[in-house]
Amino acid sequence: MPDRHPTADFFVCDVFDAVPKDDMGTMEHPLFSLSTRPDRRILTYEHNGTEVQVTPSVKGRATIHDKDILIYCISQLMAALNAGRAVGRVLHLKAYDLLVATNRDTSGDSYARLREAFERLAGTRITTNLAAGDYETTSGFGLIESWEIVRRSRGGRMVSVVVTLSEWIYQAVLAKSVLTLNRDYFRLRKPIERRVYELARKHCGRQPEWRVGLPTLHKKAGSTAPLRVFRAAVRRMIEENGLPDYLLAEEEGDLIRITRRRADPRGAVQIPPLDPEVLDEARTLAPGEDVYALEAQWRAWWADSGRKRLSNPGRAFLGWLKARR
Repeated sequence: MPDRHPTADFFVCDVFDAVPKDDMGTMEHPLFSLSTRPDRRILTYEHNGTEVQVTPSVKGRATIHDKDILIYCISQLMAALNAGRAVGRVLHLKAYDLLVATNRDTSGDSYARLREAFERLAGTRITTNLAAGDYETTSGFGLIESWEIVRRSRGGRMVSVVVTLSEWIYQAVLAKSVLTLNRDYFRLRKPIERRVYELARKHCGRQPEWRVGLPTLHKKAGSTAPLRVFRAAVRRMIEENGLPDYLLAEEEGDLIRITRRRADPRGAVQIPPLDPEVLDEARTLAPGEDVYALEAQWRAWWADSGRKRLSNPGRAFLGWLKARR
């Protein structure tokens, strides 16, 4: 999609430097619908011991485009935390700022669609054993707990709104279990493009590449299309080459290789992939946490610390895990 607000009046937001942030839990697991029509099916998902059930309301399951609201809220909270400001689960938002920040138009229809998105987010219920930082829940909760329009314009448009985030999302923010997104994420039109970008950002991160089997990518994306249809959609994405930050390529064995667009300027030394046994031991040391996210954090820490040569990367990673406890 085009950049609808190139003059950057996004910065009228209450928090000046709100870089787009997304929580790693919803990036990893397919909580949001990729359908453009109301999706009222109950989703049950299990992967590597994590169980998620998503129950929509009569309005349908929250969509990947509805998630823009959560990303905006998380971004505002993280900017406030980084600036040393007090934060809470209740956010007072200006509807216009939210629309501009997420690259939406500001017509009357956009305000109506924004209200529908709030309703789907509040109505979609999650039951999971997924951890958010040090916080784990097996009870049901909404993606947002509640929302309320507190002021309208004379023409009836939403002007300001109060949003109460779920405790689960809020705890993820406090634990800083978030990743920065490219602002061009909001320019991606197709739901599958947004979802694949999320997975690339989550799993590739600062690593040079990430390989994933197409059936696994299909499952993690949460696509309800047959695998052959999903494969064709991924091939179109490869041909169009429109994802921010990442390149997609198809390899033999029904594999997709995702690489960063720019080489790391700090040098060519890279850590080879960790052995599966190392990742299994990491799961024991950090129960309930995403070991791939932890590995990405460790690789980023290693790069920032000067890229010291490692004779045994697996042992170094496990040592870093033990030191952070």
